Amino acid sequence: QEDLEALIAEFQSLDAKKTQVIETSCPPPSPRLNGSLSAHPEKDELILFGGEYFNGQKTYLYNELYVYNIRKNSWSKLEIPNPPPRRCAHQAAVVPTAGGQLWVFGGEFASPNGEQFYHYKDLWVLHLATKTWEQIKASGGPSGRSGHRMVACKRQLIIFGGFHESARDYIYYNDVYAFNLDSFTWSKLAPSGIGPAPRSGCQMATTPEGSIIIYGGYSKQRIKKDVDKGTLHTDMFLPRTEGAGKEEDKWAWSRLNPSGVKPTPRSGFSVAMGPNNRSLLFGGVHDEEEEESIEGDFFNDIYFYDIGKNRWFPGQLKGPKSEKRKRRRGKQAEAEGAGDEDMEKQHPQGPVEIVKEVVAEDGTVMTIKQVISGPAEEKERSESEEEEEDGALGQQVEPCPRSNAMLAVKHGVLYVYGGMFEVGDRQFTLSDLYSIDLHKMEEWKVLVEMDPKAQEWLEESESDEEDDDMEGAEGGEEEEESSEEESEDEGGEEQHPSVQPDEKHADYLSRTEQYWIKLARSNMGPDAKEKKVVKVAHAMAKTFYEDSV
Repeated sequence: QEDLEALIAEFQSLDAKKTQVIETSCPPPSPRLNGSLSAHPEKDELILFGGEYFNGQKTYLYNELYVYNIRKNSWSKLEIPNPPPRRCAHQAAVVPTAGGQLWVFGGEFASPNGEQFYHYKDLWVLHLATKTWEQIKASGGPSGRSGHRMVACKRQLIIFGGFHESARDYIYYNDVYAFNLDSFTWSKLAPSGIGPAPRSGCQMATTPEGSIIIYGGYSKQRIKKDVDKGTLHTDMFLPRTEGAGKEEDKWAWSRLNPSGVKPTPRSGFSVAMGPNNRSLLFGGVHDEEEEESIEGDFFNDIYFYDIGKNRWFPGQLKGPKSEKRKRRRGKQAEAEGAGDEDMEKQHPQGPVEIVKEVVAEDGTVMTIKQVISGPAEEKERSESEEEEEDGALGQQVEPCPRSNAMLAVKHGVLYVYGGMFEVGDRQFTLSDLYSIDLHKMEEWKVLVEMDPKAQEWLEESESDEEDDDMEGAEGGEEEEESSEEESEDEGGEEQHPSVQPDEKHADYLSRTEQYWIKLARSNMGPDAKEKKVVKVAHAMAKTFYEDSV
């Protein structure tokens, strides 16, 4: 803990050398997850703050501030003196006061090896009009934590849940705090009734009437030495207050039993407040936990919760207007019954050509071209109506499945930035940006494509043999075997040091084959032969599974 505090202080001393506000145009931010993306209350801008990145050996934390200009589809970096220390898994909330304020609370700082954590309990405000950071020092606030949730409600910031982890233990919270935005004072709320169990990463949204809904989340408990059992929560609660939102108002918990199609159990989903009094969640992961390992299924679907009707329903893409008639004939039954699967059938706008290369098992480099069609190609699309009526809707684009992405909604449009997914032992951290009009729900648009060059993965064994020794002989054996494989296959593909292709790769492929086939088909288009699609899907799976650095 002392080492982390010293490291944080060192970073802060570097930040203190900044004496003026500097705003510069820049490329899209580097890959990250667990940051915050917030819509400016007065401008057509999104504000990205903080986050983390792990390259297999080292964890990087950020306190950078980026601004995305929606109209220009451009990024700028905003350097402001005396910012909050580097962090991830914090919470940010925007209020329209005095030209706009971005409030930031809590989060965590991790040691470079990712084994030690420092949890913040500080509160900051970014004054958007003057471009100044200010730390608000007020007693009586929540303890240090990350993974909590915070919303602005009736001139208050309401904070719920989260967790604190040390080298020896961890604790999850279900307490509720309110920060008064007029008096700048904290108060701990004590709602009556039975409330949610301790958790982190839940969904939290406010109603226009000032009530708050809480859904889902994740927690874990130790069942024996060095073995933890995780719980995916799927319950829903409504803490409400009668009155104008004053500190002395009494709060009470009530449990909700919503109707409709509820989200499948998951953690790591991202949340936002959409139009028409609907909150939404996107993506996430469902982990299959064994005592020695965790395997995850990642999602890229949207679920809406209609607060007024107390009803869940999956987000279903309608497709562009020119496609609606032919879709009704061929896909109506599937649209009604497939739920989030309709998310994957849409037309992008453009035209934009996206070129991706994958290396097949025989060493052949395959180039996959994804042409995002525009108005000029309308005639070509109409000529292939027969195929589209049979279920293929032409070229498609969508965010890949992921967890811990950053969401924001502006003018009824949802923006999804970054996040991560895992393939085997490797983590892919994303830097792409997608949008979808929540009023129309017609199609996803790619605003920033993922840059393959930004993907870096360094094997743990390359830098820290002691950790491998601590993990047991199995890790060492895998390292030796992979070294032999590399020496035998000079000039061929570099083997992932922790992969035994004939066993682990086959096991991975058997579990994820349908995902890769779906991804390959979306890249290759409706006219590609099934045999070719499967071959490319297997090549993509192999490429992503092995270390491509």
